[in-house]
Amino acid sequence: MNRCCSSLLAGFSLLLVAIAPAFCRQNPLTPSEQGMIREILDLENHTREAALRNDAAFSQRTLAEDYLAIGPQGNVITKSDTLAVRRGAQMHYDSMNLSEMVVRVYGDTAVVTARVEVKGNNLGEDFSGPYRFTRVWVRRNGQWQTVSYQATVTQ
Repeated sequence: MNRCCSSLLAGFSLLLVAIAPAFCRQNPLTPSEQGMIREILDLENHTREAALRNDAAFSQRTLAEDYLAIGPQGNVITKSDTLAVRRGAQMHYDSMNLSEMVVRVYGDTAVVTARVEVKGNNLGEDFSGPYRFTRVWVRRNGQWQTVSYQATVTQ
């Protein structure tokens, strides 16, 4: 399967997973919520691609100035830390396969939870394996920015 088709298939699969919780709600998603979920899914796809390419410019645009992440070992990571890692290319991802993604929208805030299987290394040290993460997006002045991220190693 070519890259375009696999990206479309992955995007469609993520959309189905992201809207599945709506079927369990009393009230269906509004068109506005559906649109926001599509925007967040697109941003999540771009975030994945940016990580694979060490694209610091994408991180500069989408991480809020007050961004804080908690890494799998409990380390605190700021926006400037993230940009330094991307610019220095010390972390390298060979692959990132997302599944079980759920997007929940609360006004101008979206919370994403997902499972990701990664292959990669940081300064030559392998960190491949399964993780779960939570990412919080906030829409400020019409633009979505990540304000928080937390990753946990899973079995």
